[in-house]
Amino acid sequence: MINNRIQNTFKNLKKNKKKALITFVTGCDPNYKTSQKILNELVKQGADLLEIGMPFSDPMADGPSIQRSSIRALIQGANIRKILKLVHDFRKKNQITPIILMGYLNPILSFGINNFFKSAKKAGTDGLIVVDVPPEEDSEIFDLAIKNKIDLIKLATPTTNVERLKKILKTCSGFLYYVAIKGITGSKSADPKLVKESIKSIKKNTTIPVAVGFGIKRPIDAATIAKTGCDGIVVGSALVKIIENSLKNKKSKHNIALKVGNMVKNIKQKIK
Repeated sequence: MINNRIQNTFKNLKKNKKKALITFVTGCDPNYKTSQKILNELVKQGADLLEIGMPFSDPMADGPSIQRSSIRALIQGANIRKILKLVHDFRKKNQITPIILMGYLNPILSFGINNFFKSAKKAGTDGLIVVDVPPEEDSEIFDLAIKNKIDLIKLATPTTNVERLKKILKTCSGFLYYVAIKGITGSKSADPKLVKESIKSIKKNTTIPVAVGFGIKRPIDAATIAKTGCDGIVVGSALVKIIENSLKNKKSKHNIALKVGNMVKNIKQKIK
């Protein structure tokens, strides 16, 4: 592991026999001010690590709800600069909770890859997930991540064999993100039996924490996946859908952060 915030969080949770709750929301969705409130409320209600999506016009790994969240954020003028400001402003009050940025390569290249890593580190970023860069082509990103002390978090899937897993692990730090389903986010529920088998196999090849995401829609899903031997769970689409549904309801529009926080509170109680 490179970053102390991520390392310390997993270490402390393991010491207390707890699982990490990692929450995903798209940065600046539905707007900058509300997004900042959501991040603070997520932590208040039990999120251990924050994963913030960097809006992109073609988020190929994401399901419809997260795609729409990217569009909403882009309409509001979201870009990497604003996402980094979001991180910077969050860090004014919180120096403990790890922040992971998740996104695609094109916006990073447009921003300038060197500038991105320097700016991300300066803002207070701890980890990075770039979903569309395979291990065979990640040397430049890996080198800059090491240089700037940012964990490069990699993905493994149900179709990842042992040989490919070993390639992925060579440039992976912080934690391994296990994608529990075949397909895009929010498309179906994860099968706990298959997840358990995969986690067991993965842990034979690495000592870094393994977090499970995709296909965790309800608090009960989180509770079930938490018993598979993983070190943490990632919840994203379920939270993004709350934001979307709240925007459709005029009465709920001003309580988005509280509604998202309430879901996180319920999930946290289930995985204790």
